[in-house]
Amino acid sequence: MLSGYRAMWLVVMFDLPVVSKPQRRVATEFRKSLIHDGFEMMQYSVYFRPCPTDENAEVHVQRVRVALPAEGKVRILKITDKQFGRMLNFF
Repeated sequence: MLSGYRAMWLVVMFDLPVVSKPQRRVATEFRKSLIHDGFEMMQYSVYFRPCPTDENAEVHVQRVRVALPAEGKVRILKITDKQFGRMLNFF
């Protein structure tokens, strides 16, 4: 059984320039790389992915690093399943 303190969630938040057509293309490719790696969109420019262990989370962190665009800001937040479960959502 997976522990709520061992299982991790990765949250990738990004703000990429999309003024020019090449910048939009780069931003789209970055989003596609996240989706290809199993991330889902939580809200615009915020994607998340569950990982069974911290070691597995590091594999996906490295994949995000490889896909990083040259411009913009990208942040990766790694939290436990217990912490993720305490998130408040309002619709």
